[in-house]
Amino acid sequence: MAVRLKGPVRYRFKSESEDVSVLIEGDAEWVAQQLILIGLEGVGWTMPMTATSSQVQRGRESTSASEQEVEVKPPKDMGPPPDPSRIPTVRRQIGSLDLAEGLVSLGVEQPVRPDPLEIAEALEDLEEQPQPVQDPLSSDPMAEAWLREIMRVAVKDFGVTGLSVEAIEKAAQGRLGGREDLELEVWLDVLFRHGKLVKIHGGQKLGYGPSPTWLSGKVRSHL
Repeated sequence: MAVRLKGPVRYRFKSESEDVSVLIEGDAEWVAQQLILIGLEGVGWTMPMTATSSQVQRGRESTSASEQEVEVKPPKDMGPPPDPSRIPTVRRQIGSLDLAEGLVSLGVEQPVRPDPLEIAEALEDLEEQPQPVQDPLSSDPMAEAWLREIMRVAVKDFGVTGLSVEAIEKAAQGRLGGREDLELEVWLDVLFRHGKLVKIHGGQKLGYGPSPTWLSGKVRSHL
């Protein structure tokens, strides 16, 4: 017995043998057209999105006609009507909102941009030097290990997500294989293309931040 559906419906088809799963939602007529286009007419299961399968089954049993139309209607109880008087009105002059002060009042402090020399001092205070990264495709495992320490200090101690190329160079104090200026920027861009860094564009300055997996030492080059 065919059941003609109206309104929003959900169509499902799953073939475990071929690892195929199809889910289509929309108006009943539109869904039927899509099934014809993709060759799934007559298979799968279509049901109203607001009706249960038991309701559809009871509808099938209660009719003697060859076809039954099931029209989906919105629920009768949509809850109480909105009451605008219960929404508090907040008025302030344009430009008077101090976001920084508001964050502080909520206990959220803005991150402070670190001085590269402070990061350099934190590197000096390390109990042990970092071990070279375990990546056979790394062009300079030791320099990459130091860069990871620089980024770790910036993220964990200062709460920033990245540093400018100039700040990285000053914080490194020669620990990045002697790379400076353009050579350093090219090397950082290579690490970015390997998925180890993220690139940050800020006005006229270019910066880089660590990808979380690389910072934890769990990522290798994608190339």
